[in-house]
Amino acid sequence: MNLNEIKQLIDIVNGSDLQETIIEEGNFKIILRRYSPNATHQATAVQVQTPSTPAQPQPPATLTHAVKPAPVSDLIDSRSPIVGTFYQSSSPDSPPFVAVNDIVKKGDVLCIIEAMKLMNEIEAEVSGTIVEILVENGQAVEYDQPLFRIKP
Repeated sequence: MNLNEIKQLIDIVNGSDLQETIIEEGNFKIILRRYSPNATHQATAVQVQTPSTPAQPQPPATLTHAVKPAPVSDLIDSRSPIVGTFYQSSSPDSPPFVAVNDIVKKGDVLCIIEAMKLMNEIEAEVSGTIVEILVENGQAVEYDQPLFRIKP
């Protein structure tokens, strides 16, 4: 993969709601990840790996969204089991399933993720209090992306 192809990949990620993209081609691996060191939501990390070179972050490029910081040790991340679009409620006119400081029980519906025109209800895996909602309504989410932080 050459520099122009990498620049094209960055442009594609810039134009999407993806938070992280990993591309592997034989022994070559590139990871494009959004982050925001000062909450300005304008940075990305590019990490390239080949068998002879260890992973090294490259200079940031401008993006529009950010990956949230690592979870606090006593909180549990509720993660997306699929790739799709995140919805906080069952319809635009309905109230959100949960909000920050809501108490949830194991099995309560937290959100819906639309994938291939199917609406998938995402349920709480633990009982506790919603501490943080990590994605916005209508945002594209990746597999295993944290959606909520719950304090058990």
